[in-house]
Amino acid sequence: MADERDGGLAIDLEKTYQPASIETELYEKWENEGKFKPQANPERVSGAAPFNSGASGAEHPSKRKAFTIVMPPPNITGQLHLGHAMDVVFQDALTRFHRMLGDPTLWLPGTDHASIATEVKILDAMREEGQTKESLGRDGFLERAWIWKEQYGGRIVRQLRKLGASCDWSRERFTLDEGCSAAVTETFVRLYEKGLIYRANRIINWCPDCRTALSDAEVEYEEQASHLWHIRYSGADGKCVVVATTRPETMLGDTGVAVHPGDKRYVDLIGKTVTLPIVNRELPVIADEYVDPAFGTGAVKMTPAHDPNDFEIAQRHGLRILNVMNDDGTMNENAGEYAGLPALEARAKIVAELERLGLLVKVEPYTHNVGGCYRCGHTVEPLVSDQWFVSMKPLAEPALEAVRAGRTKFEPDRFARTYYHWMENIRDWCVSRQLWWGHRIPAYYCGACGDMTVARTRPDACPKCGSNALRQDEDVLDTWFSSALWPFSTLGWPNDTDDLRTFYPTSVLVTSYDIIFFWVARMIFSGIEHMGETPFHTVLIHGLVRDAQGRKMSKSAGNGIDPLELIDKYGADALRFSLVMGVAPGNDTRLSIEKVEAARNFANKLWNAARFVRMNLDGDAPNINPERLDLADKWILTRYQETVRSATRHLNEYDLGLASQELYDFIWNAYCDWTIELSKGALFGDDADAREKARAVLAHVLDGALKLLHPFMPFITEKLYGLLPLPAKRGMLIEARWPEVDPALDFPEEARQMEGVIEIVRAVRALRLERSVSPGKRARLYLLPQPGWSEPLRQAAGVFERLAYAQDVVMLDNLDDAPRQSAKAVCPAADAILPLGELLDLAKERARLAKARENAERELSRGESKLANEGFLKKAPPELIEEERRKLDTRRAMLESIKAQEAQLE
Repeated sequence: MADERDGGLAIDLEKTYQPASIETELYEKWENEGKFKPQANPERVSGAAPFNSGASGAEHPSKRKAFTIVMPPPNITGQLHLGHAMDVVFQDALTRFHRMLGDPTLWLPGTDHASIATEVKILDAMREEGQTKESLGRDGFLERAWIWKEQYGGRIVRQLRKLGASCDWSRERFTLDEGCSAAVTETFVRLYEKGLIYRANRIINWCPDCRTALSDAEVEYEEQASHLWHIRYSGADGKCVVVATTRPETMLGDTGVAVHPGDKRYVDLIGKTVTLPIVNRELPVIADEYVDPAFGTGAVKMTPAHDPNDFEIAQRHGLRILNVMNDDGTMNENAGEYAGLPALEARAKIVAELERLGLLVKVEPYTHNVGGCYRCGHTVEPLVSDQWFVSMKPLAEPALEAVRAGRTKFEPDRFARTYYHWMENIRDWCVSRQLWWGHRIPAYYCGACGDMTVARTRPDACPKCGSNALRQDEDVLDTWFSSALWPFSTLGWPNDTDDLRTFYPTSVLVTSYDIIFFWVARMIFSGIEHMGETPFHTVLIHGLVRDAQGRKMSKSAGNGIDPLELIDKYGADALRFSLVMGVAPGNDTRLSIEKVEAARNFANKLWNAARFVRMNLDGDAPNINPERLDLADKWILTRYQETVRSATRHLNEYDLGLASQELYDFIWNAYCDWTIELSKGALFGDDADAREKARAVLAHVLDGALKLLHPFMPFITEKLYGLLPLPAKRGMLIEARWPEVDPALDFPEEARQMEGVIEIVRAVRALRLERSVSPGKRARLYLLPQPGWSEPLRQAAGVFERLAYAQDVVMLDNLDDAPRQSAKAVCPAADAILPLGELLDLAKERARLAKARENAERELSRGESKLANEGFLKKAPPELIEEERRKLDTRRAMLESIKAQEAQLE
């Protein structure tokens, strides 16, 4: 800031903002003093002042409902990435906002045990030591897993603290802690007793690398280029069928061929058999309406053990289920001579044999979706296995109805379509996993009679035969089974706790659109099933963080940005603000170093503004006297009221991007660029009353601005709030009252008038800039006011003198009184006229413009010739031609501007 002055006070703000020196200290102070815990603020519940957030019908804080967010639990294997950071910024901003509104506010944190991801990490470490799960045994492996969790599981939590997450760490939960584990067992038993959990031999998704079953939601599909092999299956009487497959190795598991019952080509074959090549097994030809007669040859090979659609058809027709693959993706003993071979190696040999036998009709290129494991990326094998399933249809219907009825809403609502599609087409959920790290399934098998018991605690003896030879199921539950209970298991369910009564249902779930079906849907049906009501009224969806070119960030692409490095270099506030400002709800955002630097520059701008105010406050800030305010004062106070209204509204509507953008514009432009500059005349002048008034307005608006910005940039706002002698300040900013609209300081008419003044100032500055006139060179400013504007413009004479560099202001009755050889700008409030003779050497200016016109005409001619050249138009890329056209338009506009300036000098 220019013109800084001490004002007799010691300067206790550094010249530049240094986030590293304050963030850790402030966070520890917040946490140690219990600021993150849900409690009523004495300042707010005292009833000393009316509560008004800018919305009608606001309740007194002591009567307000609790505001609750449960943190989507990051995996204990995780390290903070930009997706986590965006998630945290949205949740923290809403939490801090509602805390300041006076709501009993709980943001409940925790971490997820992440069965597959954690087990993979531990196995990788064991492999380097030459150990296996089997060599350690289950108990030894789990002991090692808990040690690993204690060593590395807290890393992500420490990183969330660096970002400023104001969650109540005293309530931190873990999906494998005692309480959550009890909730998982209770849920499993209840669902089993209601017939909604069952064990069955069904087709599932199998990862040969992780060696475990996966749910449908855990399979990620991508297009892959492959081939379609057409194979002839011979039948009786010389009749045959041709089937097509993308996986010839699975043909060894074929147990039938299906055709449509109305397909006349195969009507004589239905009920007969064809021969499976290589193994010469007879396959029945069946008729099923699932088959599309228009697709391919109309005949489909049935491999029930390795295709979910074939499995369903096989169930209807009693076809044999023949598995030809091992758990590791190699061929098993049912594959005959190909047993033990990896699937792709077996494929090559089978294709070669079919070709030798003359049964390979043709091979054609084919692109199709291939499923991969969401954790390791390995191609998923559909195969039949004995697993535990949750029956989904009875659970999905109430969950669909809850969203359709509006008891849970998606923001933006377009994401409800994803939810509907998933829930309307849902299949039973395979919840068993062939892992050791996780919630072990509470099913017990009797070694004597074979009976199975599902129980909350391990039975002492078999309920059927009395034997104590009981063995617990080896499998654990899908990680998402425990995560589905998170909104209520973390609050004490199945026990009836104060937290459960106070904070359930929660208020908002903040998450990315890519886990709507993984997690959101499962929480909704679980909440309704076990608590009788949906777990949250709003699902706030944010997009993904991409690079500056819109590409997905990844290590392999080399475009990843480490948020911790950004925090170390620019501060947490800069990262937070860059992730939220201007981001539309549900949309992806592009992040670049330049965007983070811009947010850091905004923090510096705020710091310098506060430092200027601090230096010019003589003790505590004075109160505002509305009767002594001038036009500029009333404008900034009104702009502040408007910002309070809009920021409050946008936050209530979950549009954090728009709220932060408006705060940026208000603080940078209205407060720093206009109000602080205008205040310097009064602050550095001799009028004590004017100085007092300027201090009062500056302090009042800065106080409110810090509060409004706090949810987005908590560290710098808290630091400045603590250092500034602001009006009526008590305690820390994190517990301060959210700003209220004050009708006594709302001046819409005067604000409209000041906007007209500002437009004139901008226009005059543009006229001067166009002619390269330095700010130090002053001249008279002539104004021809529009009707009703004379008095406001007279009141603003000081504004024109300070910010439009006017020597003095002359009001005109008509345009004929304006000086000749002048430049004019037409504004809504007045025509603004600058006498060029007072600012420029007219002869030199004419010469400069003449030279500029010659250059512009020459460049214009060159561009026109280029675009008239047929050879250029034929050879040049379209984007280059378009660029030349844009340049030509710019040159034409420049030439017209030069000619207009020349005319003004005549």
